Amino acid sequence: MKKIVFLLAIVSSFVFTACEGDPGPPGPPGDPGINILGQVFEATVDFTAGNDFRQLVSYPAGVEVFESDAVLVYWLEDVVSDGNGGTLDVWTPLPQTIYLDTGGSFQYTFNHTFVDVLLFLQGDVDLTTLGNGFTNDQTFRIAVVPSEFGDAGLTMDQLERAANVEFIGN
Repeated sequence: MKKIVFLLAIVSSFVFTACEGDPGPPGPPGDPGINILGQVFEATVDFTAGNDFRQLVSYPAGVEVFESDAVLVYWLEDVVSDGNGGTLDVWTPLPQTIYLDTGGSFQYTFNHTFVDVLLFLQGDVDLTTLGNGFTNDQTFRIAVVPSEFGDAGLTMDQLERAANVEFIGN
């Protein structure tokens, strides 16, 4: 009896591992010309009373931006040693608030369209009193992340059910 059960186990393992269902329908063909990576460029600006502490930066000709794309901006806050004789850039996302030792604060911030990015300073201090270290030769990295508008028109409840999302309560 043990030999029959053992033989059935071996035969069934071969039978079930060899089973294969019908192949599903093929997916849509990919377009090798589509770049799904975001594009990044840098701009160095001066914030002065003459430009009202704001600088308009147009996207370079090779950077295509759509109305639905997400635009992120980072400020080059520092350059530090990597410990091997080289350096590392320290990028901080905007908006970034700077608290001054003398009291008060100001902020590097931005807004954007699909044509350009406006970098500007705002704060509760007289911006003309800021040192050159805060206003001159400030470098920003601007990242354009390809995105598209969601158009499903689903309510949050419908979205939760459609996506089979499980929420865990406290």
